[in-house]
Amino acid sequence: MAEVLVFHHGHGLTAGVRSFAEQLRRAGHTVHAPDLYEGQVFDSLEEGGAYAESVGFDTIIARGTVAAERMPAELIYVGFSLGVLPAQKLAQTRPGAKGALLLEACVPVSEFGPSWPQDVPVQIHGMDADPFFAGEGDVDAARVVVEAVTDAELFLYPGDRHLFTDSSLPSYDEQAAMQLNDRVLGFLDRIK
Repeated sequence: MAEVLVFHHGHGLTAGVRSFAEQLRRAGHTVHAPDLYEGQVFDSLEEGGAYAESVGFDTIIARGTVAAERMPAELIYVGFSLGVLPAQKLAQTRPGAKGALLLEACVPVSEFGPSWPQDVPVQIHGMDADPFFAGEGDVDAARVVVEAVTDAELFLYPGDRHLFTDSSLPSYDEQAAMQLNDRVLGFLDRIK
C-alpha cells in the first residue's frame, strides 16, 4: 500500500482532516498528518490565514519539508488548500515522490521549479465556482499542469464551497467529498 503525507488547510489540523487521514488508513495506507500550525486550530479561514501570514508562508512550507525529511522519499503528497504549498513543493522537488493529490488549490508550477516531473502522477480537485480555487487562478494553474503532464487529472465538482472535503466544517459537501474520496483511493491503489 502507499505511504502518504497529508498537509492540512488554513483552519489547521481539524477533525475533518484527521478523519480523511483515517479513511486512508482504513483502506490500508500508511498516513502521516503533521501539524503545521503547532497545535492551533482556527474557527474561521480568515483567522487561520492571518496566522499563516503572520508566521510566513515560507515557514509553513519549511515545516512541511521538515516533516517529510523524517520519512522515506517514496511518498504520495496530499495537500488541502494551504497544505498544497508544501505538498506541491515536495512533489515537484523531492526525489522519490510517488504522486501528488492537490485538493482545492494549485499554484503555478514555476513557484517551485521549471516544470512538473513527468514521473510524478497528480490529481487536482476543486469546485468549479469556489471563489478561491476558481476565482484566484488555481484552476488555471491546474489546467496547465494537466496539459503538460502525462499522468495528470483535474476533477471539478459543481459548487462554490471552499474546503468542501472537510467533514468538520460548515462548507462540507458530502456528495462531492465522497466522490473525491473514491477518486483519491483509486489513485492511491494505482500508484502504491
